[in-house]
Amino acid sequence: MQNRITQRGDLLDENGVLKHAGWAKSLLLDYDRAAIRASKFKIKEWDYYCILTERHGVAFTIADNSYMSLIAVTVFDFDNAREISNSVMLPFTMGSLHMPSSSESGDILFENKKVSLKFLRQKESRKIEIDYVDFCDKKRLTGSIVLQQPDALESMVIATPFPKNKLAFYYNQKINCMPAQGELRFGDKTLSFSPDTSFAVLDWGRGVWTYSNTWYWGSASGEINGKSFGFNIGYGFGDTSKASENMLFHEGKAHKIDRVEFHIPEDDFLKPWKFSSNDARFEMDFTPIIDRHSNANLVLIKSTQHQVFGRFSGRAQLDSGEDIIVKDLLGFAEKVYNRW
Repeated sequence: MQNRITQRGDLLDENGVLKHAGWAKSLLLDYDRAAIRASKFKIKEWDYYCILTERHGVAFTIADNSYMSLIAVTVFDFDNAREISNSVMLPFTMGSLHMPSSSESGDILFENKKVSLKFLRQKESRKIEIDYVDFCDKKRLTGSIVLQQPDALESMVIATPFPKNKLAFYYNQKINCMPAQGELRFGDKTLSFSPDTSFAVLDWGRGVWTYSNTWYWGSASGEINGKSFGFNIGYGFGDTSKASENMLFHEGKAHKIDRVEFHIPEDDFLKPWKFSSNDARFEMDFTPIIDRHSNANLVLIKSTQHQVFGRFSGRAQLDSGEDIIVKDLLGFAEKVYNRW
C-alpha cells in the first residue's frame, strides 16, 4: 500500500530514523545532514542534471559521497551515437561541498584548476554554468544553460528506508520537463538549447545507503501534441513498499502510477528494451542509441553502470484515464550496481 505524504515535517526523528516512508509531489520533508546518526562516511548527497535535444545533450553531476566526491560532465552526440565524459574525483570531502539541504534554495559552486561548475537557483529557474579547461583533446567546454521551473511544476519525491539498516534512507526528488535555453561551446562547435526543443531533468538525492545495491532508473521529458509530457520510473532504492517512484508528468501535473518493471536484454544493452506496469498504465518499447557504460573496481568500491539513451514509444495513462500515445520520445534508462 503506497503512502502519500501531504504534511510538512522533519525527514528523520531524534534517533536518525526515517519518520515517514512514502511519496509526494513536492519536497515536504526537511532534510538535515546534522540529524543523521549513521556513520558520516555513508552519507551521500548529489545533484544530477540531464538536458536533451533531438541531436545532442549534456549531463552534469556534483556529488559529495563523503569519502569521495565526483564532479562529472558528459556531452552526447545522438546523430553519431557518441558520448564524451570527463570528471574530477576528490577524496574525503565529508560534506565540504556544502550541498544544499533542499532543492528549493541554495547554490552549489565547485572550482579548481580543471573545471568550474555552478548550479545556481534562481526565481522559477535554475542556471548551470560550466568552464572545463581541457574537457577532451585539449578542447575547452564552456557556456551556460537556464532551466525554467515554474513554482507550480509538480515533481516526484520519495522517502524510503533500507531493511538491513534502520539508519539508512534515501530521500529523492526528480523534476522533469524543465525547458532549457542556452549555449555550450566545445572547441569550434556550438551546442544550442532552445526551450521549445530542449528539456531537462534534475535528480536531487540525499541519504545514507547500504553497502551493496542495484538500482533501475528511467526518465524522459518532452512535448506530445503541443503539451509537456514526461515520466520517471525506477526501483531498487531501498524498501519501496510504501512508495514507488513511478510517475507521469503532463502539463506540469504529476500522475502517480504503481509498479514498473524493466525488461532488459540479457546479452546486449543496445538491443530493444520493454517496460510494463502492474496497473497497465505504462507500457513502453525502448530503442537504444548510446550505452554510457562504465565499470570501476577499486576492491572495496565497485560501480558497474549502463545508462542507455534512446527513444520510448508506447502508451501511458493519466489519472483521468486519458491515454498519452508516445512515439520516439528521447530519454534514458539505466541499470546500476554499486558497492560503495
